[in-house]
Amino acid sequence: MAFSGALQLTDLDDFITPSQECIKPVKVTKKSGKTAAIKIGDDGEYSQIGIDGGEVKLEKATITLNDCLACSGCITSAESVLITQQSQEELYKILNSNKILLEQGKSDECKYVVISISPQSKASLAVKYKLNANEAIEKISGFFKQLGASAVYDVAQARDLSLVESGHEFIRRYQDKETDKTALPMLASACPGWVCYAEKTHGSYILPYISSTKSPQQIMGSLTKDHLGGGRKPDQVYHVTVMPCYDKKLEASRQDFYDDLYSTRDVDCVLSTLEVDEMFKREGIQLGDVIPAPLDSIYGRQGSAMNHPNNGSGGYLEHVMKHAAKEIYGHTTGDLKYKTMRNNDFKEVTLEIDGKVELKFAIAYGFRNIQNIVQKVKRGKCNYHFVEVMACPSGCLNGGAQLRPEEGVTQKELLAEVEGVYDENDATLECGSDELDQLYATWLGGRNSDKALKMLHTQYHAIEKETNALGIKW
Repeated sequence: MAFSGALQLTDLDDFITPSQECIKPVKVTKKSGKTAAIKIGDDGEYSQIGIDGGEVKLEKATITLNDCLACSGCITSAESVLITQQSQEELYKILNSNKILLEQGKSDECKYVVISISPQSKASLAVKYKLNANEAIEKISGFFKQLGASAVYDVAQARDLSLVESGHEFIRRYQDKETDKTALPMLASACPGWVCYAEKTHGSYILPYISSTKSPQQIMGSLTKDHLGGGRKPDQVYHVTVMPCYDKKLEASRQDFYDDLYSTRDVDCVLSTLEVDEMFKREGIQLGDVIPAPLDSIYGRQGSAMNHPNNGSGGYLEHVMKHAAKEIYGHTTGDLKYKTMRNNDFKEVTLEIDGKVELKFAIAYGFRNIQNIVQKVKRGKCNYHFVEVMACPSGCLNGGAQLRPEEGVTQKELLAEVEGVYDENDATLECGSDELDQLYATWLGGRNSDKALKMLHTQYHAIEKETNALGIKW
């Protein structure tokens, strides 16, 4: 993989963990045609050497999330040290501010705090605290509501919309495949690490193939700020998601998900599974001892833990294949058969009718498999119609922000346990369900409205590299 020479990464793997370093050297500016010299002291501090020999100590650069996303450096920028607005400290500030306002009788100035829990994070925490899926999600809900949250949702509910839109988008692309050479293969877009990699490394070659459907996190953001706030303006709602992936912090910080009118983001803060566990420790509690509280629901009823069948990354291949088979060929697939290819993170599913392969889908997890798919697409030799792409090996349940194995337990054993809890709640999605139809009608004004396009879809941007390791002068 190619990386910027101005950004140094240590112990690079398919995802970056908080123990790894992301270092950007200070920028050297030229004055009067001469290049300034930089000196690194014994204490690691930078100093600029002037023409007269004098030294001026330089401040360390602060890299914001937007800087990180816009640079041409690392593929997945998950370094929590760099992320100042995406931490439990920010959530505590909002909650403490609300408490003070309530004591002052200014309840109308309080933020409406909404927490959205990912199924993967729920499963990871359930395994650690020896709870089943339903117990875990309701106790997590109880924990946040005790802290002062106004509502707690399961992100799997927003995934309903993401899957439905992905299915509809695939049908449109399939119908346009003869006139639009970039219509297929459609590459799933729910993984921000993969999207960031594509934007920085492959630009306009790959971006047209990526699904425009927002991820469940960002659809939950649109829902929360535009529909679930009880008539409040977007800047009066503070939305927090709990995710298995540090790159979700990057996704939430994209300019595409920023409301210029209200100066707010669809997702204000992303907490990792690890950070939520740190909050339990900070509060001095065991999750099992928390008084449970029912989930809220985007459908206007009491919520419950739910999931989508097949795998820990959302079941995009499963849903799109079944939807396409029914809509295009009038065929009901039943249980799909996955064929393992070169490794367990690369699998194929085909739809055969009367002995002829009509649709060919694949799952590609981890960058070694992603790179193979990308190269085939760029050479025009990719024979898949749809690929479910995820940056992490084994998918989202194995995300870089999930809880680590305890002593005596291997990562493989832990992952198997998490998968078992994750699979406890299966919800077979019905695209034509009355609840979904009503949500489309009341919130978006219909499935194909301009508002539906705005709220449920996004766009991508090729990021040109501006740095060159050979051009750096010290």
